[in-house]
Amino acid sequence: MVNGQAAEATARETADRDRFAAETGGFRRELLAHCYRMAGSAHDAEDLVQETYLRAWRAYAGFEGRSSIRSWLYAIATNVCLTALQPRRNRVLPSGLTGPHDEPDRPPAQVAPGEVSWLEPLPDRWVADPAAVVVARESLRLALVVSLQHLPARQRAILILREVLAFTAPETARILGTTTAAVKSGLQRARARLDDLEAPPEDLLEPADQRARALLEGYIAAFERSDAGLLERVLRTDATLEATPFRQWYSGRVNCLHVLAAFVLGAPGDWRMTATTANDQPAAAVYHRDTGGTYRAHGIVVLTATATGVSRVVEFHDPALVSTFGFPEVLAAR
Repeated sequence: MVNGQAAEATARETADRDRFAAETGGFRRELLAHCYRMAGSAHDAEDLVQETYLRAWRAYAGFEGRSSIRSWLYAIATNVCLTALQPRRNRVLPSGLTGPHDEPDRPPAQVAPGEVSWLEPLPDRWVADPAAVVVARESLRLALVVSLQHLPARQRAILILREVLAFTAPETARILGTTTAAVKSGLQRARARLDDLEAPPEDLLEPADQRARALLEGYIAAFERSDAGLLERVLRTDATLEATPFRQWYSGRVNCLHVLAAFVLGAPGDWRMTATTANDQPAAAVYHRDTGGTYRAHGIVVLTATATGVSRVVEFHDPALVSTFGFPEVLAAR
């Protein structure tokens, strides 16, 4: 009898888990995008989604369909994010620390480890769904995600839920456990803050656009050949260049080219890059050649591509990101 009851309980739990997976699994990619917008970190977003599903499973027996499964999951995910973000500094890029550097003859200085929490790029493949468009990927572009990090976490959540995910004000209030009036007030403050921060909109090219691919190919070729002239043809005259973990960033093609030629490009063959996409923008996994001729992971570079050239280059000097994007840590010498 005891064994029979245990077997029955196990069968019920298995059935519950299967039903839970079937009802919630389809939301994982969009929840990952949501947590990324909130946290500004691909690695943190993974952890936050994992915690969301753990909490959802623990509460699943008490979920009685009083709301949609989607809004229930977003309520859990948003509150997981708010709890996790309370003790953390907002993530930034160098351009969020200071104005553009006007001394390209001096090498950029690294920020001390732990002094700044840096924004991270998000691999498009993490949120792309070949069966359906579940994430508005333009809402993941670096410029917007950077701007979101300047908002207090609760305002950030309100703006994302209302303007990115299109939840109504009452739905957002239920998700956050607050009032509709508080949601409307928070959205107004968040929108005003973003209006102060946002640059004039640009006509950005989709990564699959032939012009965007050509700009990325030109950027890659310029580095692999150590060809500043080719790089000049890729960048717009008003292009900006920044790289984590360096404090300084540069504005204007002349300054960008000067610092790259002086401190970065090196000799032909020092760099190799593999094309990818991140934050709905053209990107590349970056490798640098060591003294033995082996190419080792260096980081990820993300380009803002427009019809008139690349307007912004952001390189994330973090070798671990190369693996995050699905590429090997080491490439054999050519």
